[in-house]
Amino acid sequence: MNTIFAPLAPQSAPTPAVERVETLLVDLPTIRPHKLSVATMDGQTLMLVKVHCSDGITGIGEGTTIGGLAYGGESPEGMKLAIDTYFAPVMRGQDATRVQALMARIGRMVKDNRFAKNAVETALLDAHGKRLGLPVSDLLGGRLRASLPVAWTLASGDTARDIAEAERMLDLRRHRIFKLKIGAKPLREDIAHVAAIKRALGDRGAVRVDVNMAWSETQAAHGVAALADAGCELVEQPVATAAALGRLVRRFPVAIMADESLHGPDSAFEIARVKGADVFAVKTAQSGGLFNAQRVAAIGEAAGIELYGGTMLEGAIGTIASAHVFATFAGLQWGTELFGPLLLTEEILATPLDYREFELRIPDGPGLGLALDEDRIAFFARDRVRKTVSIAG
Repeated sequence: MNTIFAPLAPQSAPTPAVERVETLLVDLPTIRPHKLSVATMDGQTLMLVKVHCSDGITGIGEGTTIGGLAYGGESPEGMKLAIDTYFAPVMRGQDATRVQALMARIGRMVKDNRFAKNAVETALLDAHGKRLGLPVSDLLGGRLRASLPVAWTLASGDTARDIAEAERMLDLRRHRIFKLKIGAKPLREDIAHVAAIKRALGDRGAVRVDVNMAWSETQAAHGVAALADAGCELVEQPVATAAALGRLVRRFPVAIMADESLHGPDSAFEIARVKGADVFAVKTAQSGGLFNAQRVAAIGEAAGIELYGGTMLEGAIGTIASAHVFATFAGLQWGTELFGPLLLTEEILATPLDYREFELRIPDGPGLGLALDEDRIAFFARDRVRKTVSIAG
């Protein structure tokens, strides 16, 4: 009697799961003090997160803020604590390939913490892109552009120094769009500062300003008119509230951009509903993640609001994560401000980002397309012992 054995069904590989979530703080010096109306930065702290998966793949993400807690309710230290204490237990053992489903699970268990969520979502997308051999921009629907124009922020606080810095950027062919940080000084001084820089640059460089909510509505009415006369083309968040911002829109021959009042899709909808901005400064961290940044952009585009790719002065990881998102926008009329890594004196990537001909090239490799220089990360990591060599004299 012959026995017939049915062929065994092929065994499917187990679904990759999140095994471990690692965070660390990295303190990096800047090339100069960076002066805003809310703070002066002499360095930048990056909160790096690594999501280790059961298939051996590790994704990286980054969280940064401007001036610690001076800008908003999250700090790098707070992000690290939140991820270690609350995010990691929710993530462990979960399917690492279903990124939006996992982020929804985190959202049910962790309220707010948009910057921390952005860092974790970036790491999950980086890991999944590496797993599939695809860049993050492909996971987000596909890029429409391979490089992005990048503005440079002039924030030394000194007019002559800012002009010299702008001239150097033009000579290097690295930037020809300049954003000036104002609002910390009396209004007349700020206007004179902007006007002097625009006169020096002429048609060779565009000039924009960021007030970081420092003006009252009355000050803004005078200030925006004077800035338009000085040749400024865009004013970012001159006042604190969305309502006051809306009252300034279309009163002047200069674009008004929402930034701090833009906290993700819900606030984007409200600003669009009341026609409260000419331009959205879309930031992945402020939106609460890469997918939410796309939703903010979609709301803006549907409402006829133009788009600008903003920054939280991220390091290389956060910058390229944002670049992958911004590359998918149908409209990016005002370019981007992804200069954060250029403000740092130290390189933490194995291969530096590619800034040339006034634009940032987006990597084509899988995931974010980046590799960390782990030795440099270890050297600048907080609470690590740094080895130094002393020479006896």
